[in-house]
Amino acid sequence: MKKYYVTSDEHYGHKNIIKYCNRSFDSIEEMNQTIIDNHNKIVTEEDTTIHVGDFTLKSKTYAIDIIHKLNGSHMFIKGSHDYWLDQKHMTRLEKKIYDNFIVFDHYAMRVWPRSHHNSILLFGHSHGGLKSFGKSMDVGVDTNNFYPYSIERVVSLMRNKPDNFNLVRR
Repeated sequence: MKKYYVTSDEHYGHKNIIKYCNRSFDSIEEMNQTIIDNHNKIVTEEDTTIHVGDFTLKSKTYAIDIIHKLNGSHMFIKGSHDYWLDQKHMTRLEKKIYDNFIVFDHYAMRVWPRSHHNSILLFGHSHGGLKSFGKSMDVGVDTNNFYPYSIERVVSLMRNKPDNFNLVRR
């Protein structure tokens, strides 16, 4: 059965991210390989991973080389460092998965599409430095020991979070 996963802010090939985010790697190669290995431990070839920005700031050729090492199919939301994606590439995805309306955006928002109906927002960019609010969550690799999140786990975690502040009660 096909599953969905989400992740963000891998920063493949970005040497300075190790220092900026205090990642416990000695080299880009070690960081890249750990993130690839962790991905492939849980994502199968049948699954789809949604990358919510900052996959790499390197070239398109570099990005494609990494993608070929990752299991499954992939969707990409353009982040602040994704120069390899063209200017017309999507910056937000709104998708119903497992009966949940989910918004995927690289940046956190206070309100988002259908937030007044308790939709879920999955974002990156903040590397674990921004507290979640309502049904929102930072899904960057820095928040999950360099693994992607399964959407099933996200939905389970959201059940215990408070309603969105703008929820319209009927």
